[in-house]
Amino acid sequence: MDEIKILRQIADGDPEDSRCVVKLLDHFKHSGPNGSHVCMVFEFLGDNLLTLIKYTDYRGIPLPMVKEICRHVLIGLDYLHRELSIIHTDLKPENILLVSTIDPSKDPRKSGVPLVPPAARAIEPPPRAPAAPSVSTGLTRNQKKKIRKKAKRVAASTSEGNGAVASVDTDESDDKGDLSTANEGSPSEDGDRKRGGGHRRGSKGTRKRMAMEAELSCKLVDFGNACWTYKQFTSDIQTRQYRCPEVLLGSKYSTSADLWSFACICFELASGDVLFDPHSGDNFDRDEVFLFISSL
Repeated sequence: MDEIKILRQIADGDPEDSRCVVKLLDHFKHSGPNGSHVCMVFEFLGDNLLTLIKYTDYRGIPLPMVKEICRHVLIGLDYLHRELSIIHTDLKPENILLVSTIDPSKDPRKSGVPLVPPAARAIEPPPRAPAAPSVSTGLTRNQKKKIRKKAKRVAASTSEGNGAVASVDTDESDDKGDLSTANEGSPSEDGDRKRGGGHRRGSKGTRKRMAMEAELSCKLVDFGNACWTYKQFTSDIQTRQYRCPEVLLGSKYSTSADLWSFACICFELASGDVLFDPHSGDNFDRDEVFLFISSL
């Protein structure tokens, strides 16, 4: 509910939708077999900036494009910090979404493709039937495996339209891996971005061309960990690679914490690699390495 309060404050102060921050359209409660859930409805946006970095094969994007993206991010941060006294606390490429998808064919507003493909509805589990004697489906193990893979492809293509990165139905493996958090709604358990296996869709040339032609308007999203300068909920904020020194030291933080993360993002957009990726050793931990490097 604190997140909804923050998002309402953001929306109320931006009736012209010019402040480069995501709009909360509605919220409601849904009761089901697993309890009551608060649901939030947001505007439809495109891919996140990490996806844009992947489309360039982790080689970075031209500086004029970086500047244009940074302009939108700074407009959003200025609005949050100066006018609303809100600190995002988890700024990273995954939490900045382009207004449009990089691949125009994935944007239902341009392609006419429905937000929920018919195939996705077709794989929904059928209603429970009365108990009956167990019978064989007649499917071989390979046939069952293909059905499961198809269901995953449909689910992934549906999520990809909302900025998530699908990693199915591709032939070319990702040589640098996936740089996403386990839970994009908040920093992962130890505050790190996890590297894992990933796949890329289409040829390198096609992906790069799409990235170079992408509309660069973007918005700040994911206020699940946001707070006010005068009302902070925790001292444990930010994903490690974007975590400012004062937070590592356990000191007080304010809006400048977001600007540290913003500077790290600028470097990552231009170079394709993270600025800080510390590793622990026998006699020191990652925070100590990070503090040493950031002080140089």
